[in-house]
Parts: sequence; structure tokens; C-alpha cells
Amino acid sequence: MTKEKESLLLKDICARLPYGIICRNEESNIDVFSSMLPTNILQLRMLLRDYTIKPYLRPMSSMTEEERIEFERLSFVYDTSDGSMLFSEKGLDWLNAHHFDFRGLIEKGLALEATEEMYKTE
Repeated sequence: MTKEKESLLLKDICARLPYGIICRNEESNIDVFSSMLPTNILQLRMLLRDYTIKPYLRPMSSMTEEERIEFERLSFVYDTSDGSMLFSEKGLDWLNAHHFDFRGLIEKGLALEATEEMYKTE
């Protein structure tokens, strides 16, 4: 894994730790829950370097209409000149809490697509 991809994955997983992220350790083929991950950034970086850990994330296209309305109420979305989007802090927190892949990690092969029921708490 390149340093750039490792850094992107580290930032993404760290931002999701408070929300109960589920990852897959592809070497041992088991799911790893956030409570099992180290909270120390150096230890987490070593874990990512030594193992193929991929978070389960929801594609942006899986956002329901109700979620879209809630997200739009909380967030300001800014389009940039290069076509990327910048989200407000509340919007980023909401996306992380709902496990959406707003960084395109699934496309980059750094994350796995979450099943529909994976993060349901009801």
C-alpha cells in the first residue's frame, strides 16, 4: 500500500472509531470491530501497515431519501473548481456516523461495501 493510501485509510478509520466502525482483516478473514482496534494512532498505523484491514462503508448512492433530507439539513456542501466536494464539519460528522464512503475508498479498493443491515441499530 502506498503511503498516500495508508494515510487516507488511517484518517478515515480514525474519524469513524467513535461511531463503531467494522473492518475486515483480509489475512485472517475475520471482522474487526472498533472496540478491538487500537486508539493510539501509531499502533493503528502499524496495524494497517502489517495487515490488510478494510473498513465496511456504505456507498453514497445507498443514502435513503430520509437520510438525504437529514444530511442536507445539517450540512453545507461546497463544490470546488476541481470537481471535488467539501463538507461542513457537521456534515462530515454525520457522514462518518452513518458510515458513508464520501472519500471513494470502495472504488480505490481500500474499503468494502457494507451490507444493508450491517450498521442498523434498531
